[in-house]
Amino acid sequence: MNRREFLAVGSAVAAVSALPSFAFADDKTIQVYSGSDNNIIDFWNNTIIPAFKTAHPDLTVKLIDAGDDSGLRAIADRALAALKGKTDPQADMFESFDARLPAGGVEAGLWVAFSAENVPSYGKVNRAAVDMPQQLPYRGSQVLLAYDKTKLDPKDAPKSWVQLVAWIQNNPGQFIYNRPDKGGSGGNFVRRAIHEVNGRDPSKFTLSNFSADYAEKTLMPAWAALKDLAPNLYEKGAYTSGNTQSIQLLSQGVVTMVPVWSDQVLQAMAQGVLPDTTGLVQLTDLALCGGFSRLTVFSNGANKVAALKLADFLLSSEMQSAVITEIGGFPGVSWDHIPAELRETYKDVVPTSIPTFPGGDWNAAINDGWYRNVATGLARG
Repeated sequence: MNRREFLAVGSAVAAVSALPSFAFADDKTIQVYSGSDNNIIDFWNNTIIPAFKTAHPDLTVKLIDAGDDSGLRAIADRALAALKGKTDPQADMFESFDARLPAGGVEAGLWVAFSAENVPSYGKVNRAAVDMPQQLPYRGSQVLLAYDKTKLDPKDAPKSWVQLVAWIQNNPGQFIYNRPDKGGSGGNFVRRAIHEVNGRDPSKFTLSNFSADYAEKTLMPAWAALKDLAPNLYEKGAYTSGNTQSIQLLSQGVVTMVPVWSDQVLQAMAQGVLPDTTGLVQLTDLALCGGFSRLTVFSNGANKVAALKLADFLLSSEMQSAVITEIGGFPGVSWDHIPAELRETYKDVVPTSIPTFPGGDWNAAINDGWYRNVATGLARG
């Protein structure tokens, strides 16, 4: 058993052990499981749960840290077995999960299909964030470009891929991105290059259409484009080792522009890690990739009705504004439902589209191909 397998098994065991011993669930305590990072756990404990308690004093939210996605999978497997046995899964909601798992769960009716009938605020949800009825997007993030406004006038900030490439070439040493296997900001910069050389059409990449031949055909032009950019990057071809390191180089004035996750950079600005002279811009010909955290509700949860009240509460203006101001995320609802002052503050980063890129075999093909064809002198690890 290798380390990854050991950790996965350990996480699953920890998650199952986190399940409460069998007891008849009451109708007032909503069991919510999360596999997200500590900042999201803190957001729930410090903001969401107290606010929900104020709005619904008769209900209680119990948030359980499941560790990670493997932990959630173990609970979902157990809930699917409970559904077949017509017993209580002793879980009501996952804070963020892919309802396509476990296999057969959707077909068996494991998850509630969200609609305006069971979640009154459902009509506010950003249509671009809707993936499937069994998942409710309530927060998101997207890769942007952050830059130093003391060095680059906002009116000159690049708004398209062609303009971005021209800016990098005309300002050698002032741009850097992280290795694609070390963080999503650099990883999605690489994916934006892949989109660019394939007609800016994200639909050309799906989980099911991967093959080695198709990957070779679609990725090779991107490697050529990125290799051509390399001599104009920081130190003529350096790459940071993660999202945070890119922000650090920008904050230190070492470079002028870097790709960043929206939530990380907004938090960095709010905490003073980045100065108020930091500018943000998104490409308008095709945005850099992003994604949403989508909650799920068990159809066989003992407190399903209460969980749906919590889901609706998460889409309230109060909670969606908190997603922006407290964790630097994007709202799950349309920006039309966000207070005007927040829309004005973040007008330069409001997404008009949120492209995605599939994982699965594509991840390995992209990471391996980038090291083999772009950063040929860089040791992996």
